[in-house]
Amino acid sequence: MEVRLDIFLIILGAALVTFIPRVLPLMLLSRITIPGWGMRWLNYMPIAVMSALIAQELFIDGGRFSALSTNVELIAALPTFWVAVKTRSLLGTVITGVISLLLLRLVF
Repeated sequence: MEVRLDIFLIILGAALVTFIPRVLPLMLLSRITIPGWGMRWLNYMPIAVMSALIAQELFIDGGRFSALSTNVELIAALPTFWVAVKTRSLLGTVITGVISLLLLRLVF
């Protein structure tokens, strides 16, 4: 099997682009002490990122805001969100979301 230099350099570049943004902040932040307000702020990062990803899928369709009356994903998200808040169960949340979307797509 032949190893071409251009393919090897692409793989090496992809590895560096993946490795550096993950390891460099870890190395820098492990040497400093983050103040309490900074740690509290960082605790909200996962939910903020997840909310941005989910909101984009729920409210935007084809680069435009989707109509709320025909948005079955948004309607299915309501009971799913309720189950997530009440039970804090990932499995229950996923099952609720899948069943809600399935039933709504059958109806609409």
